[in-house]
Amino acid sequence: MVSSQMIDQLKVELPVEQESLVLSGEVKTGLVIVDVVNGFCTVGAGNLAPRVPDKQISGMVDETSRLAKVFCEHKWPVFAFLDSHYPDKPEHPYPPHCIIGTDESKLVPALQWLENEPNATLRCKDCIDGFIGSIENDRSNVFVDWVNNNQIEAILVVGICTDVCVLDFTCSALSARNRGFVTPLKDVIVYSRACATFDLPTHVANTTEGATAHPQELMHHIGLYMAKGRGAKVVSEVSF
Repeated sequence: MVSSQMIDQLKVELPVEQESLVLSGEVKTGLVIVDVVNGFCTVGAGNLAPRVPDKQISGMVDETSRLAKVFCEHKWPVFAFLDSHYPDKPEHPYPPHCIIGTDESKLVPALQWLENEPNATLRCKDCIDGFIGSIENDRSNVFVDWVNNNQIEAILVVGICTDVCVLDFTCSALSARNRGFVTPLKDVIVYSRACATFDLPTHVANTTEGATAHPQELMHHIGLYMAKGRGAKVVSEVSF
């Protein structure tokens, strides 16, 4: 078990400086929601869903819902990834999850209204990295087109898991910005309070075949640290 003292020491050794963000509309900002679906967030919904109520995950859902409502009220662009897999195409090393057509692959109840929201673009993806999951058969990219068509200067990234899908997408978005694929984009911002990851304690992992321990608070911090190191901004507060 990773003690709170160990985590506090890690945060001292690997600090993540976090800012406050005020959104006024002066900078064209888009909200990117990563995988806030039942299969990752709703208790008992599937193999990768929390087994018991989880404070970090429920807090992330609440903050994401708050942001999505404000963005849509202001007609600011919203892009939501939905993890969705075919049953015959496993995603190693993870067990089957978020199978297309099941409730697992649907947005959590607090966000299901986005399905009928004209201001929101929803993208089902069958891989960890949403940037890769946005590539079409003709090699165009739905996310790239969304940024360019809306002339988005900054993206605010939220969702789950901080150190997996959120981190991979953030790194790819930064690389795309640096290569000039998304020419309007200047800043990639990760909102820590609207991100979460899963908890798999060591004692549970030790009794689960093929599992690797994944202490939630530690891995959440590491995900933020890695994103910051790759060039993302990390914020702890978002206001309007």
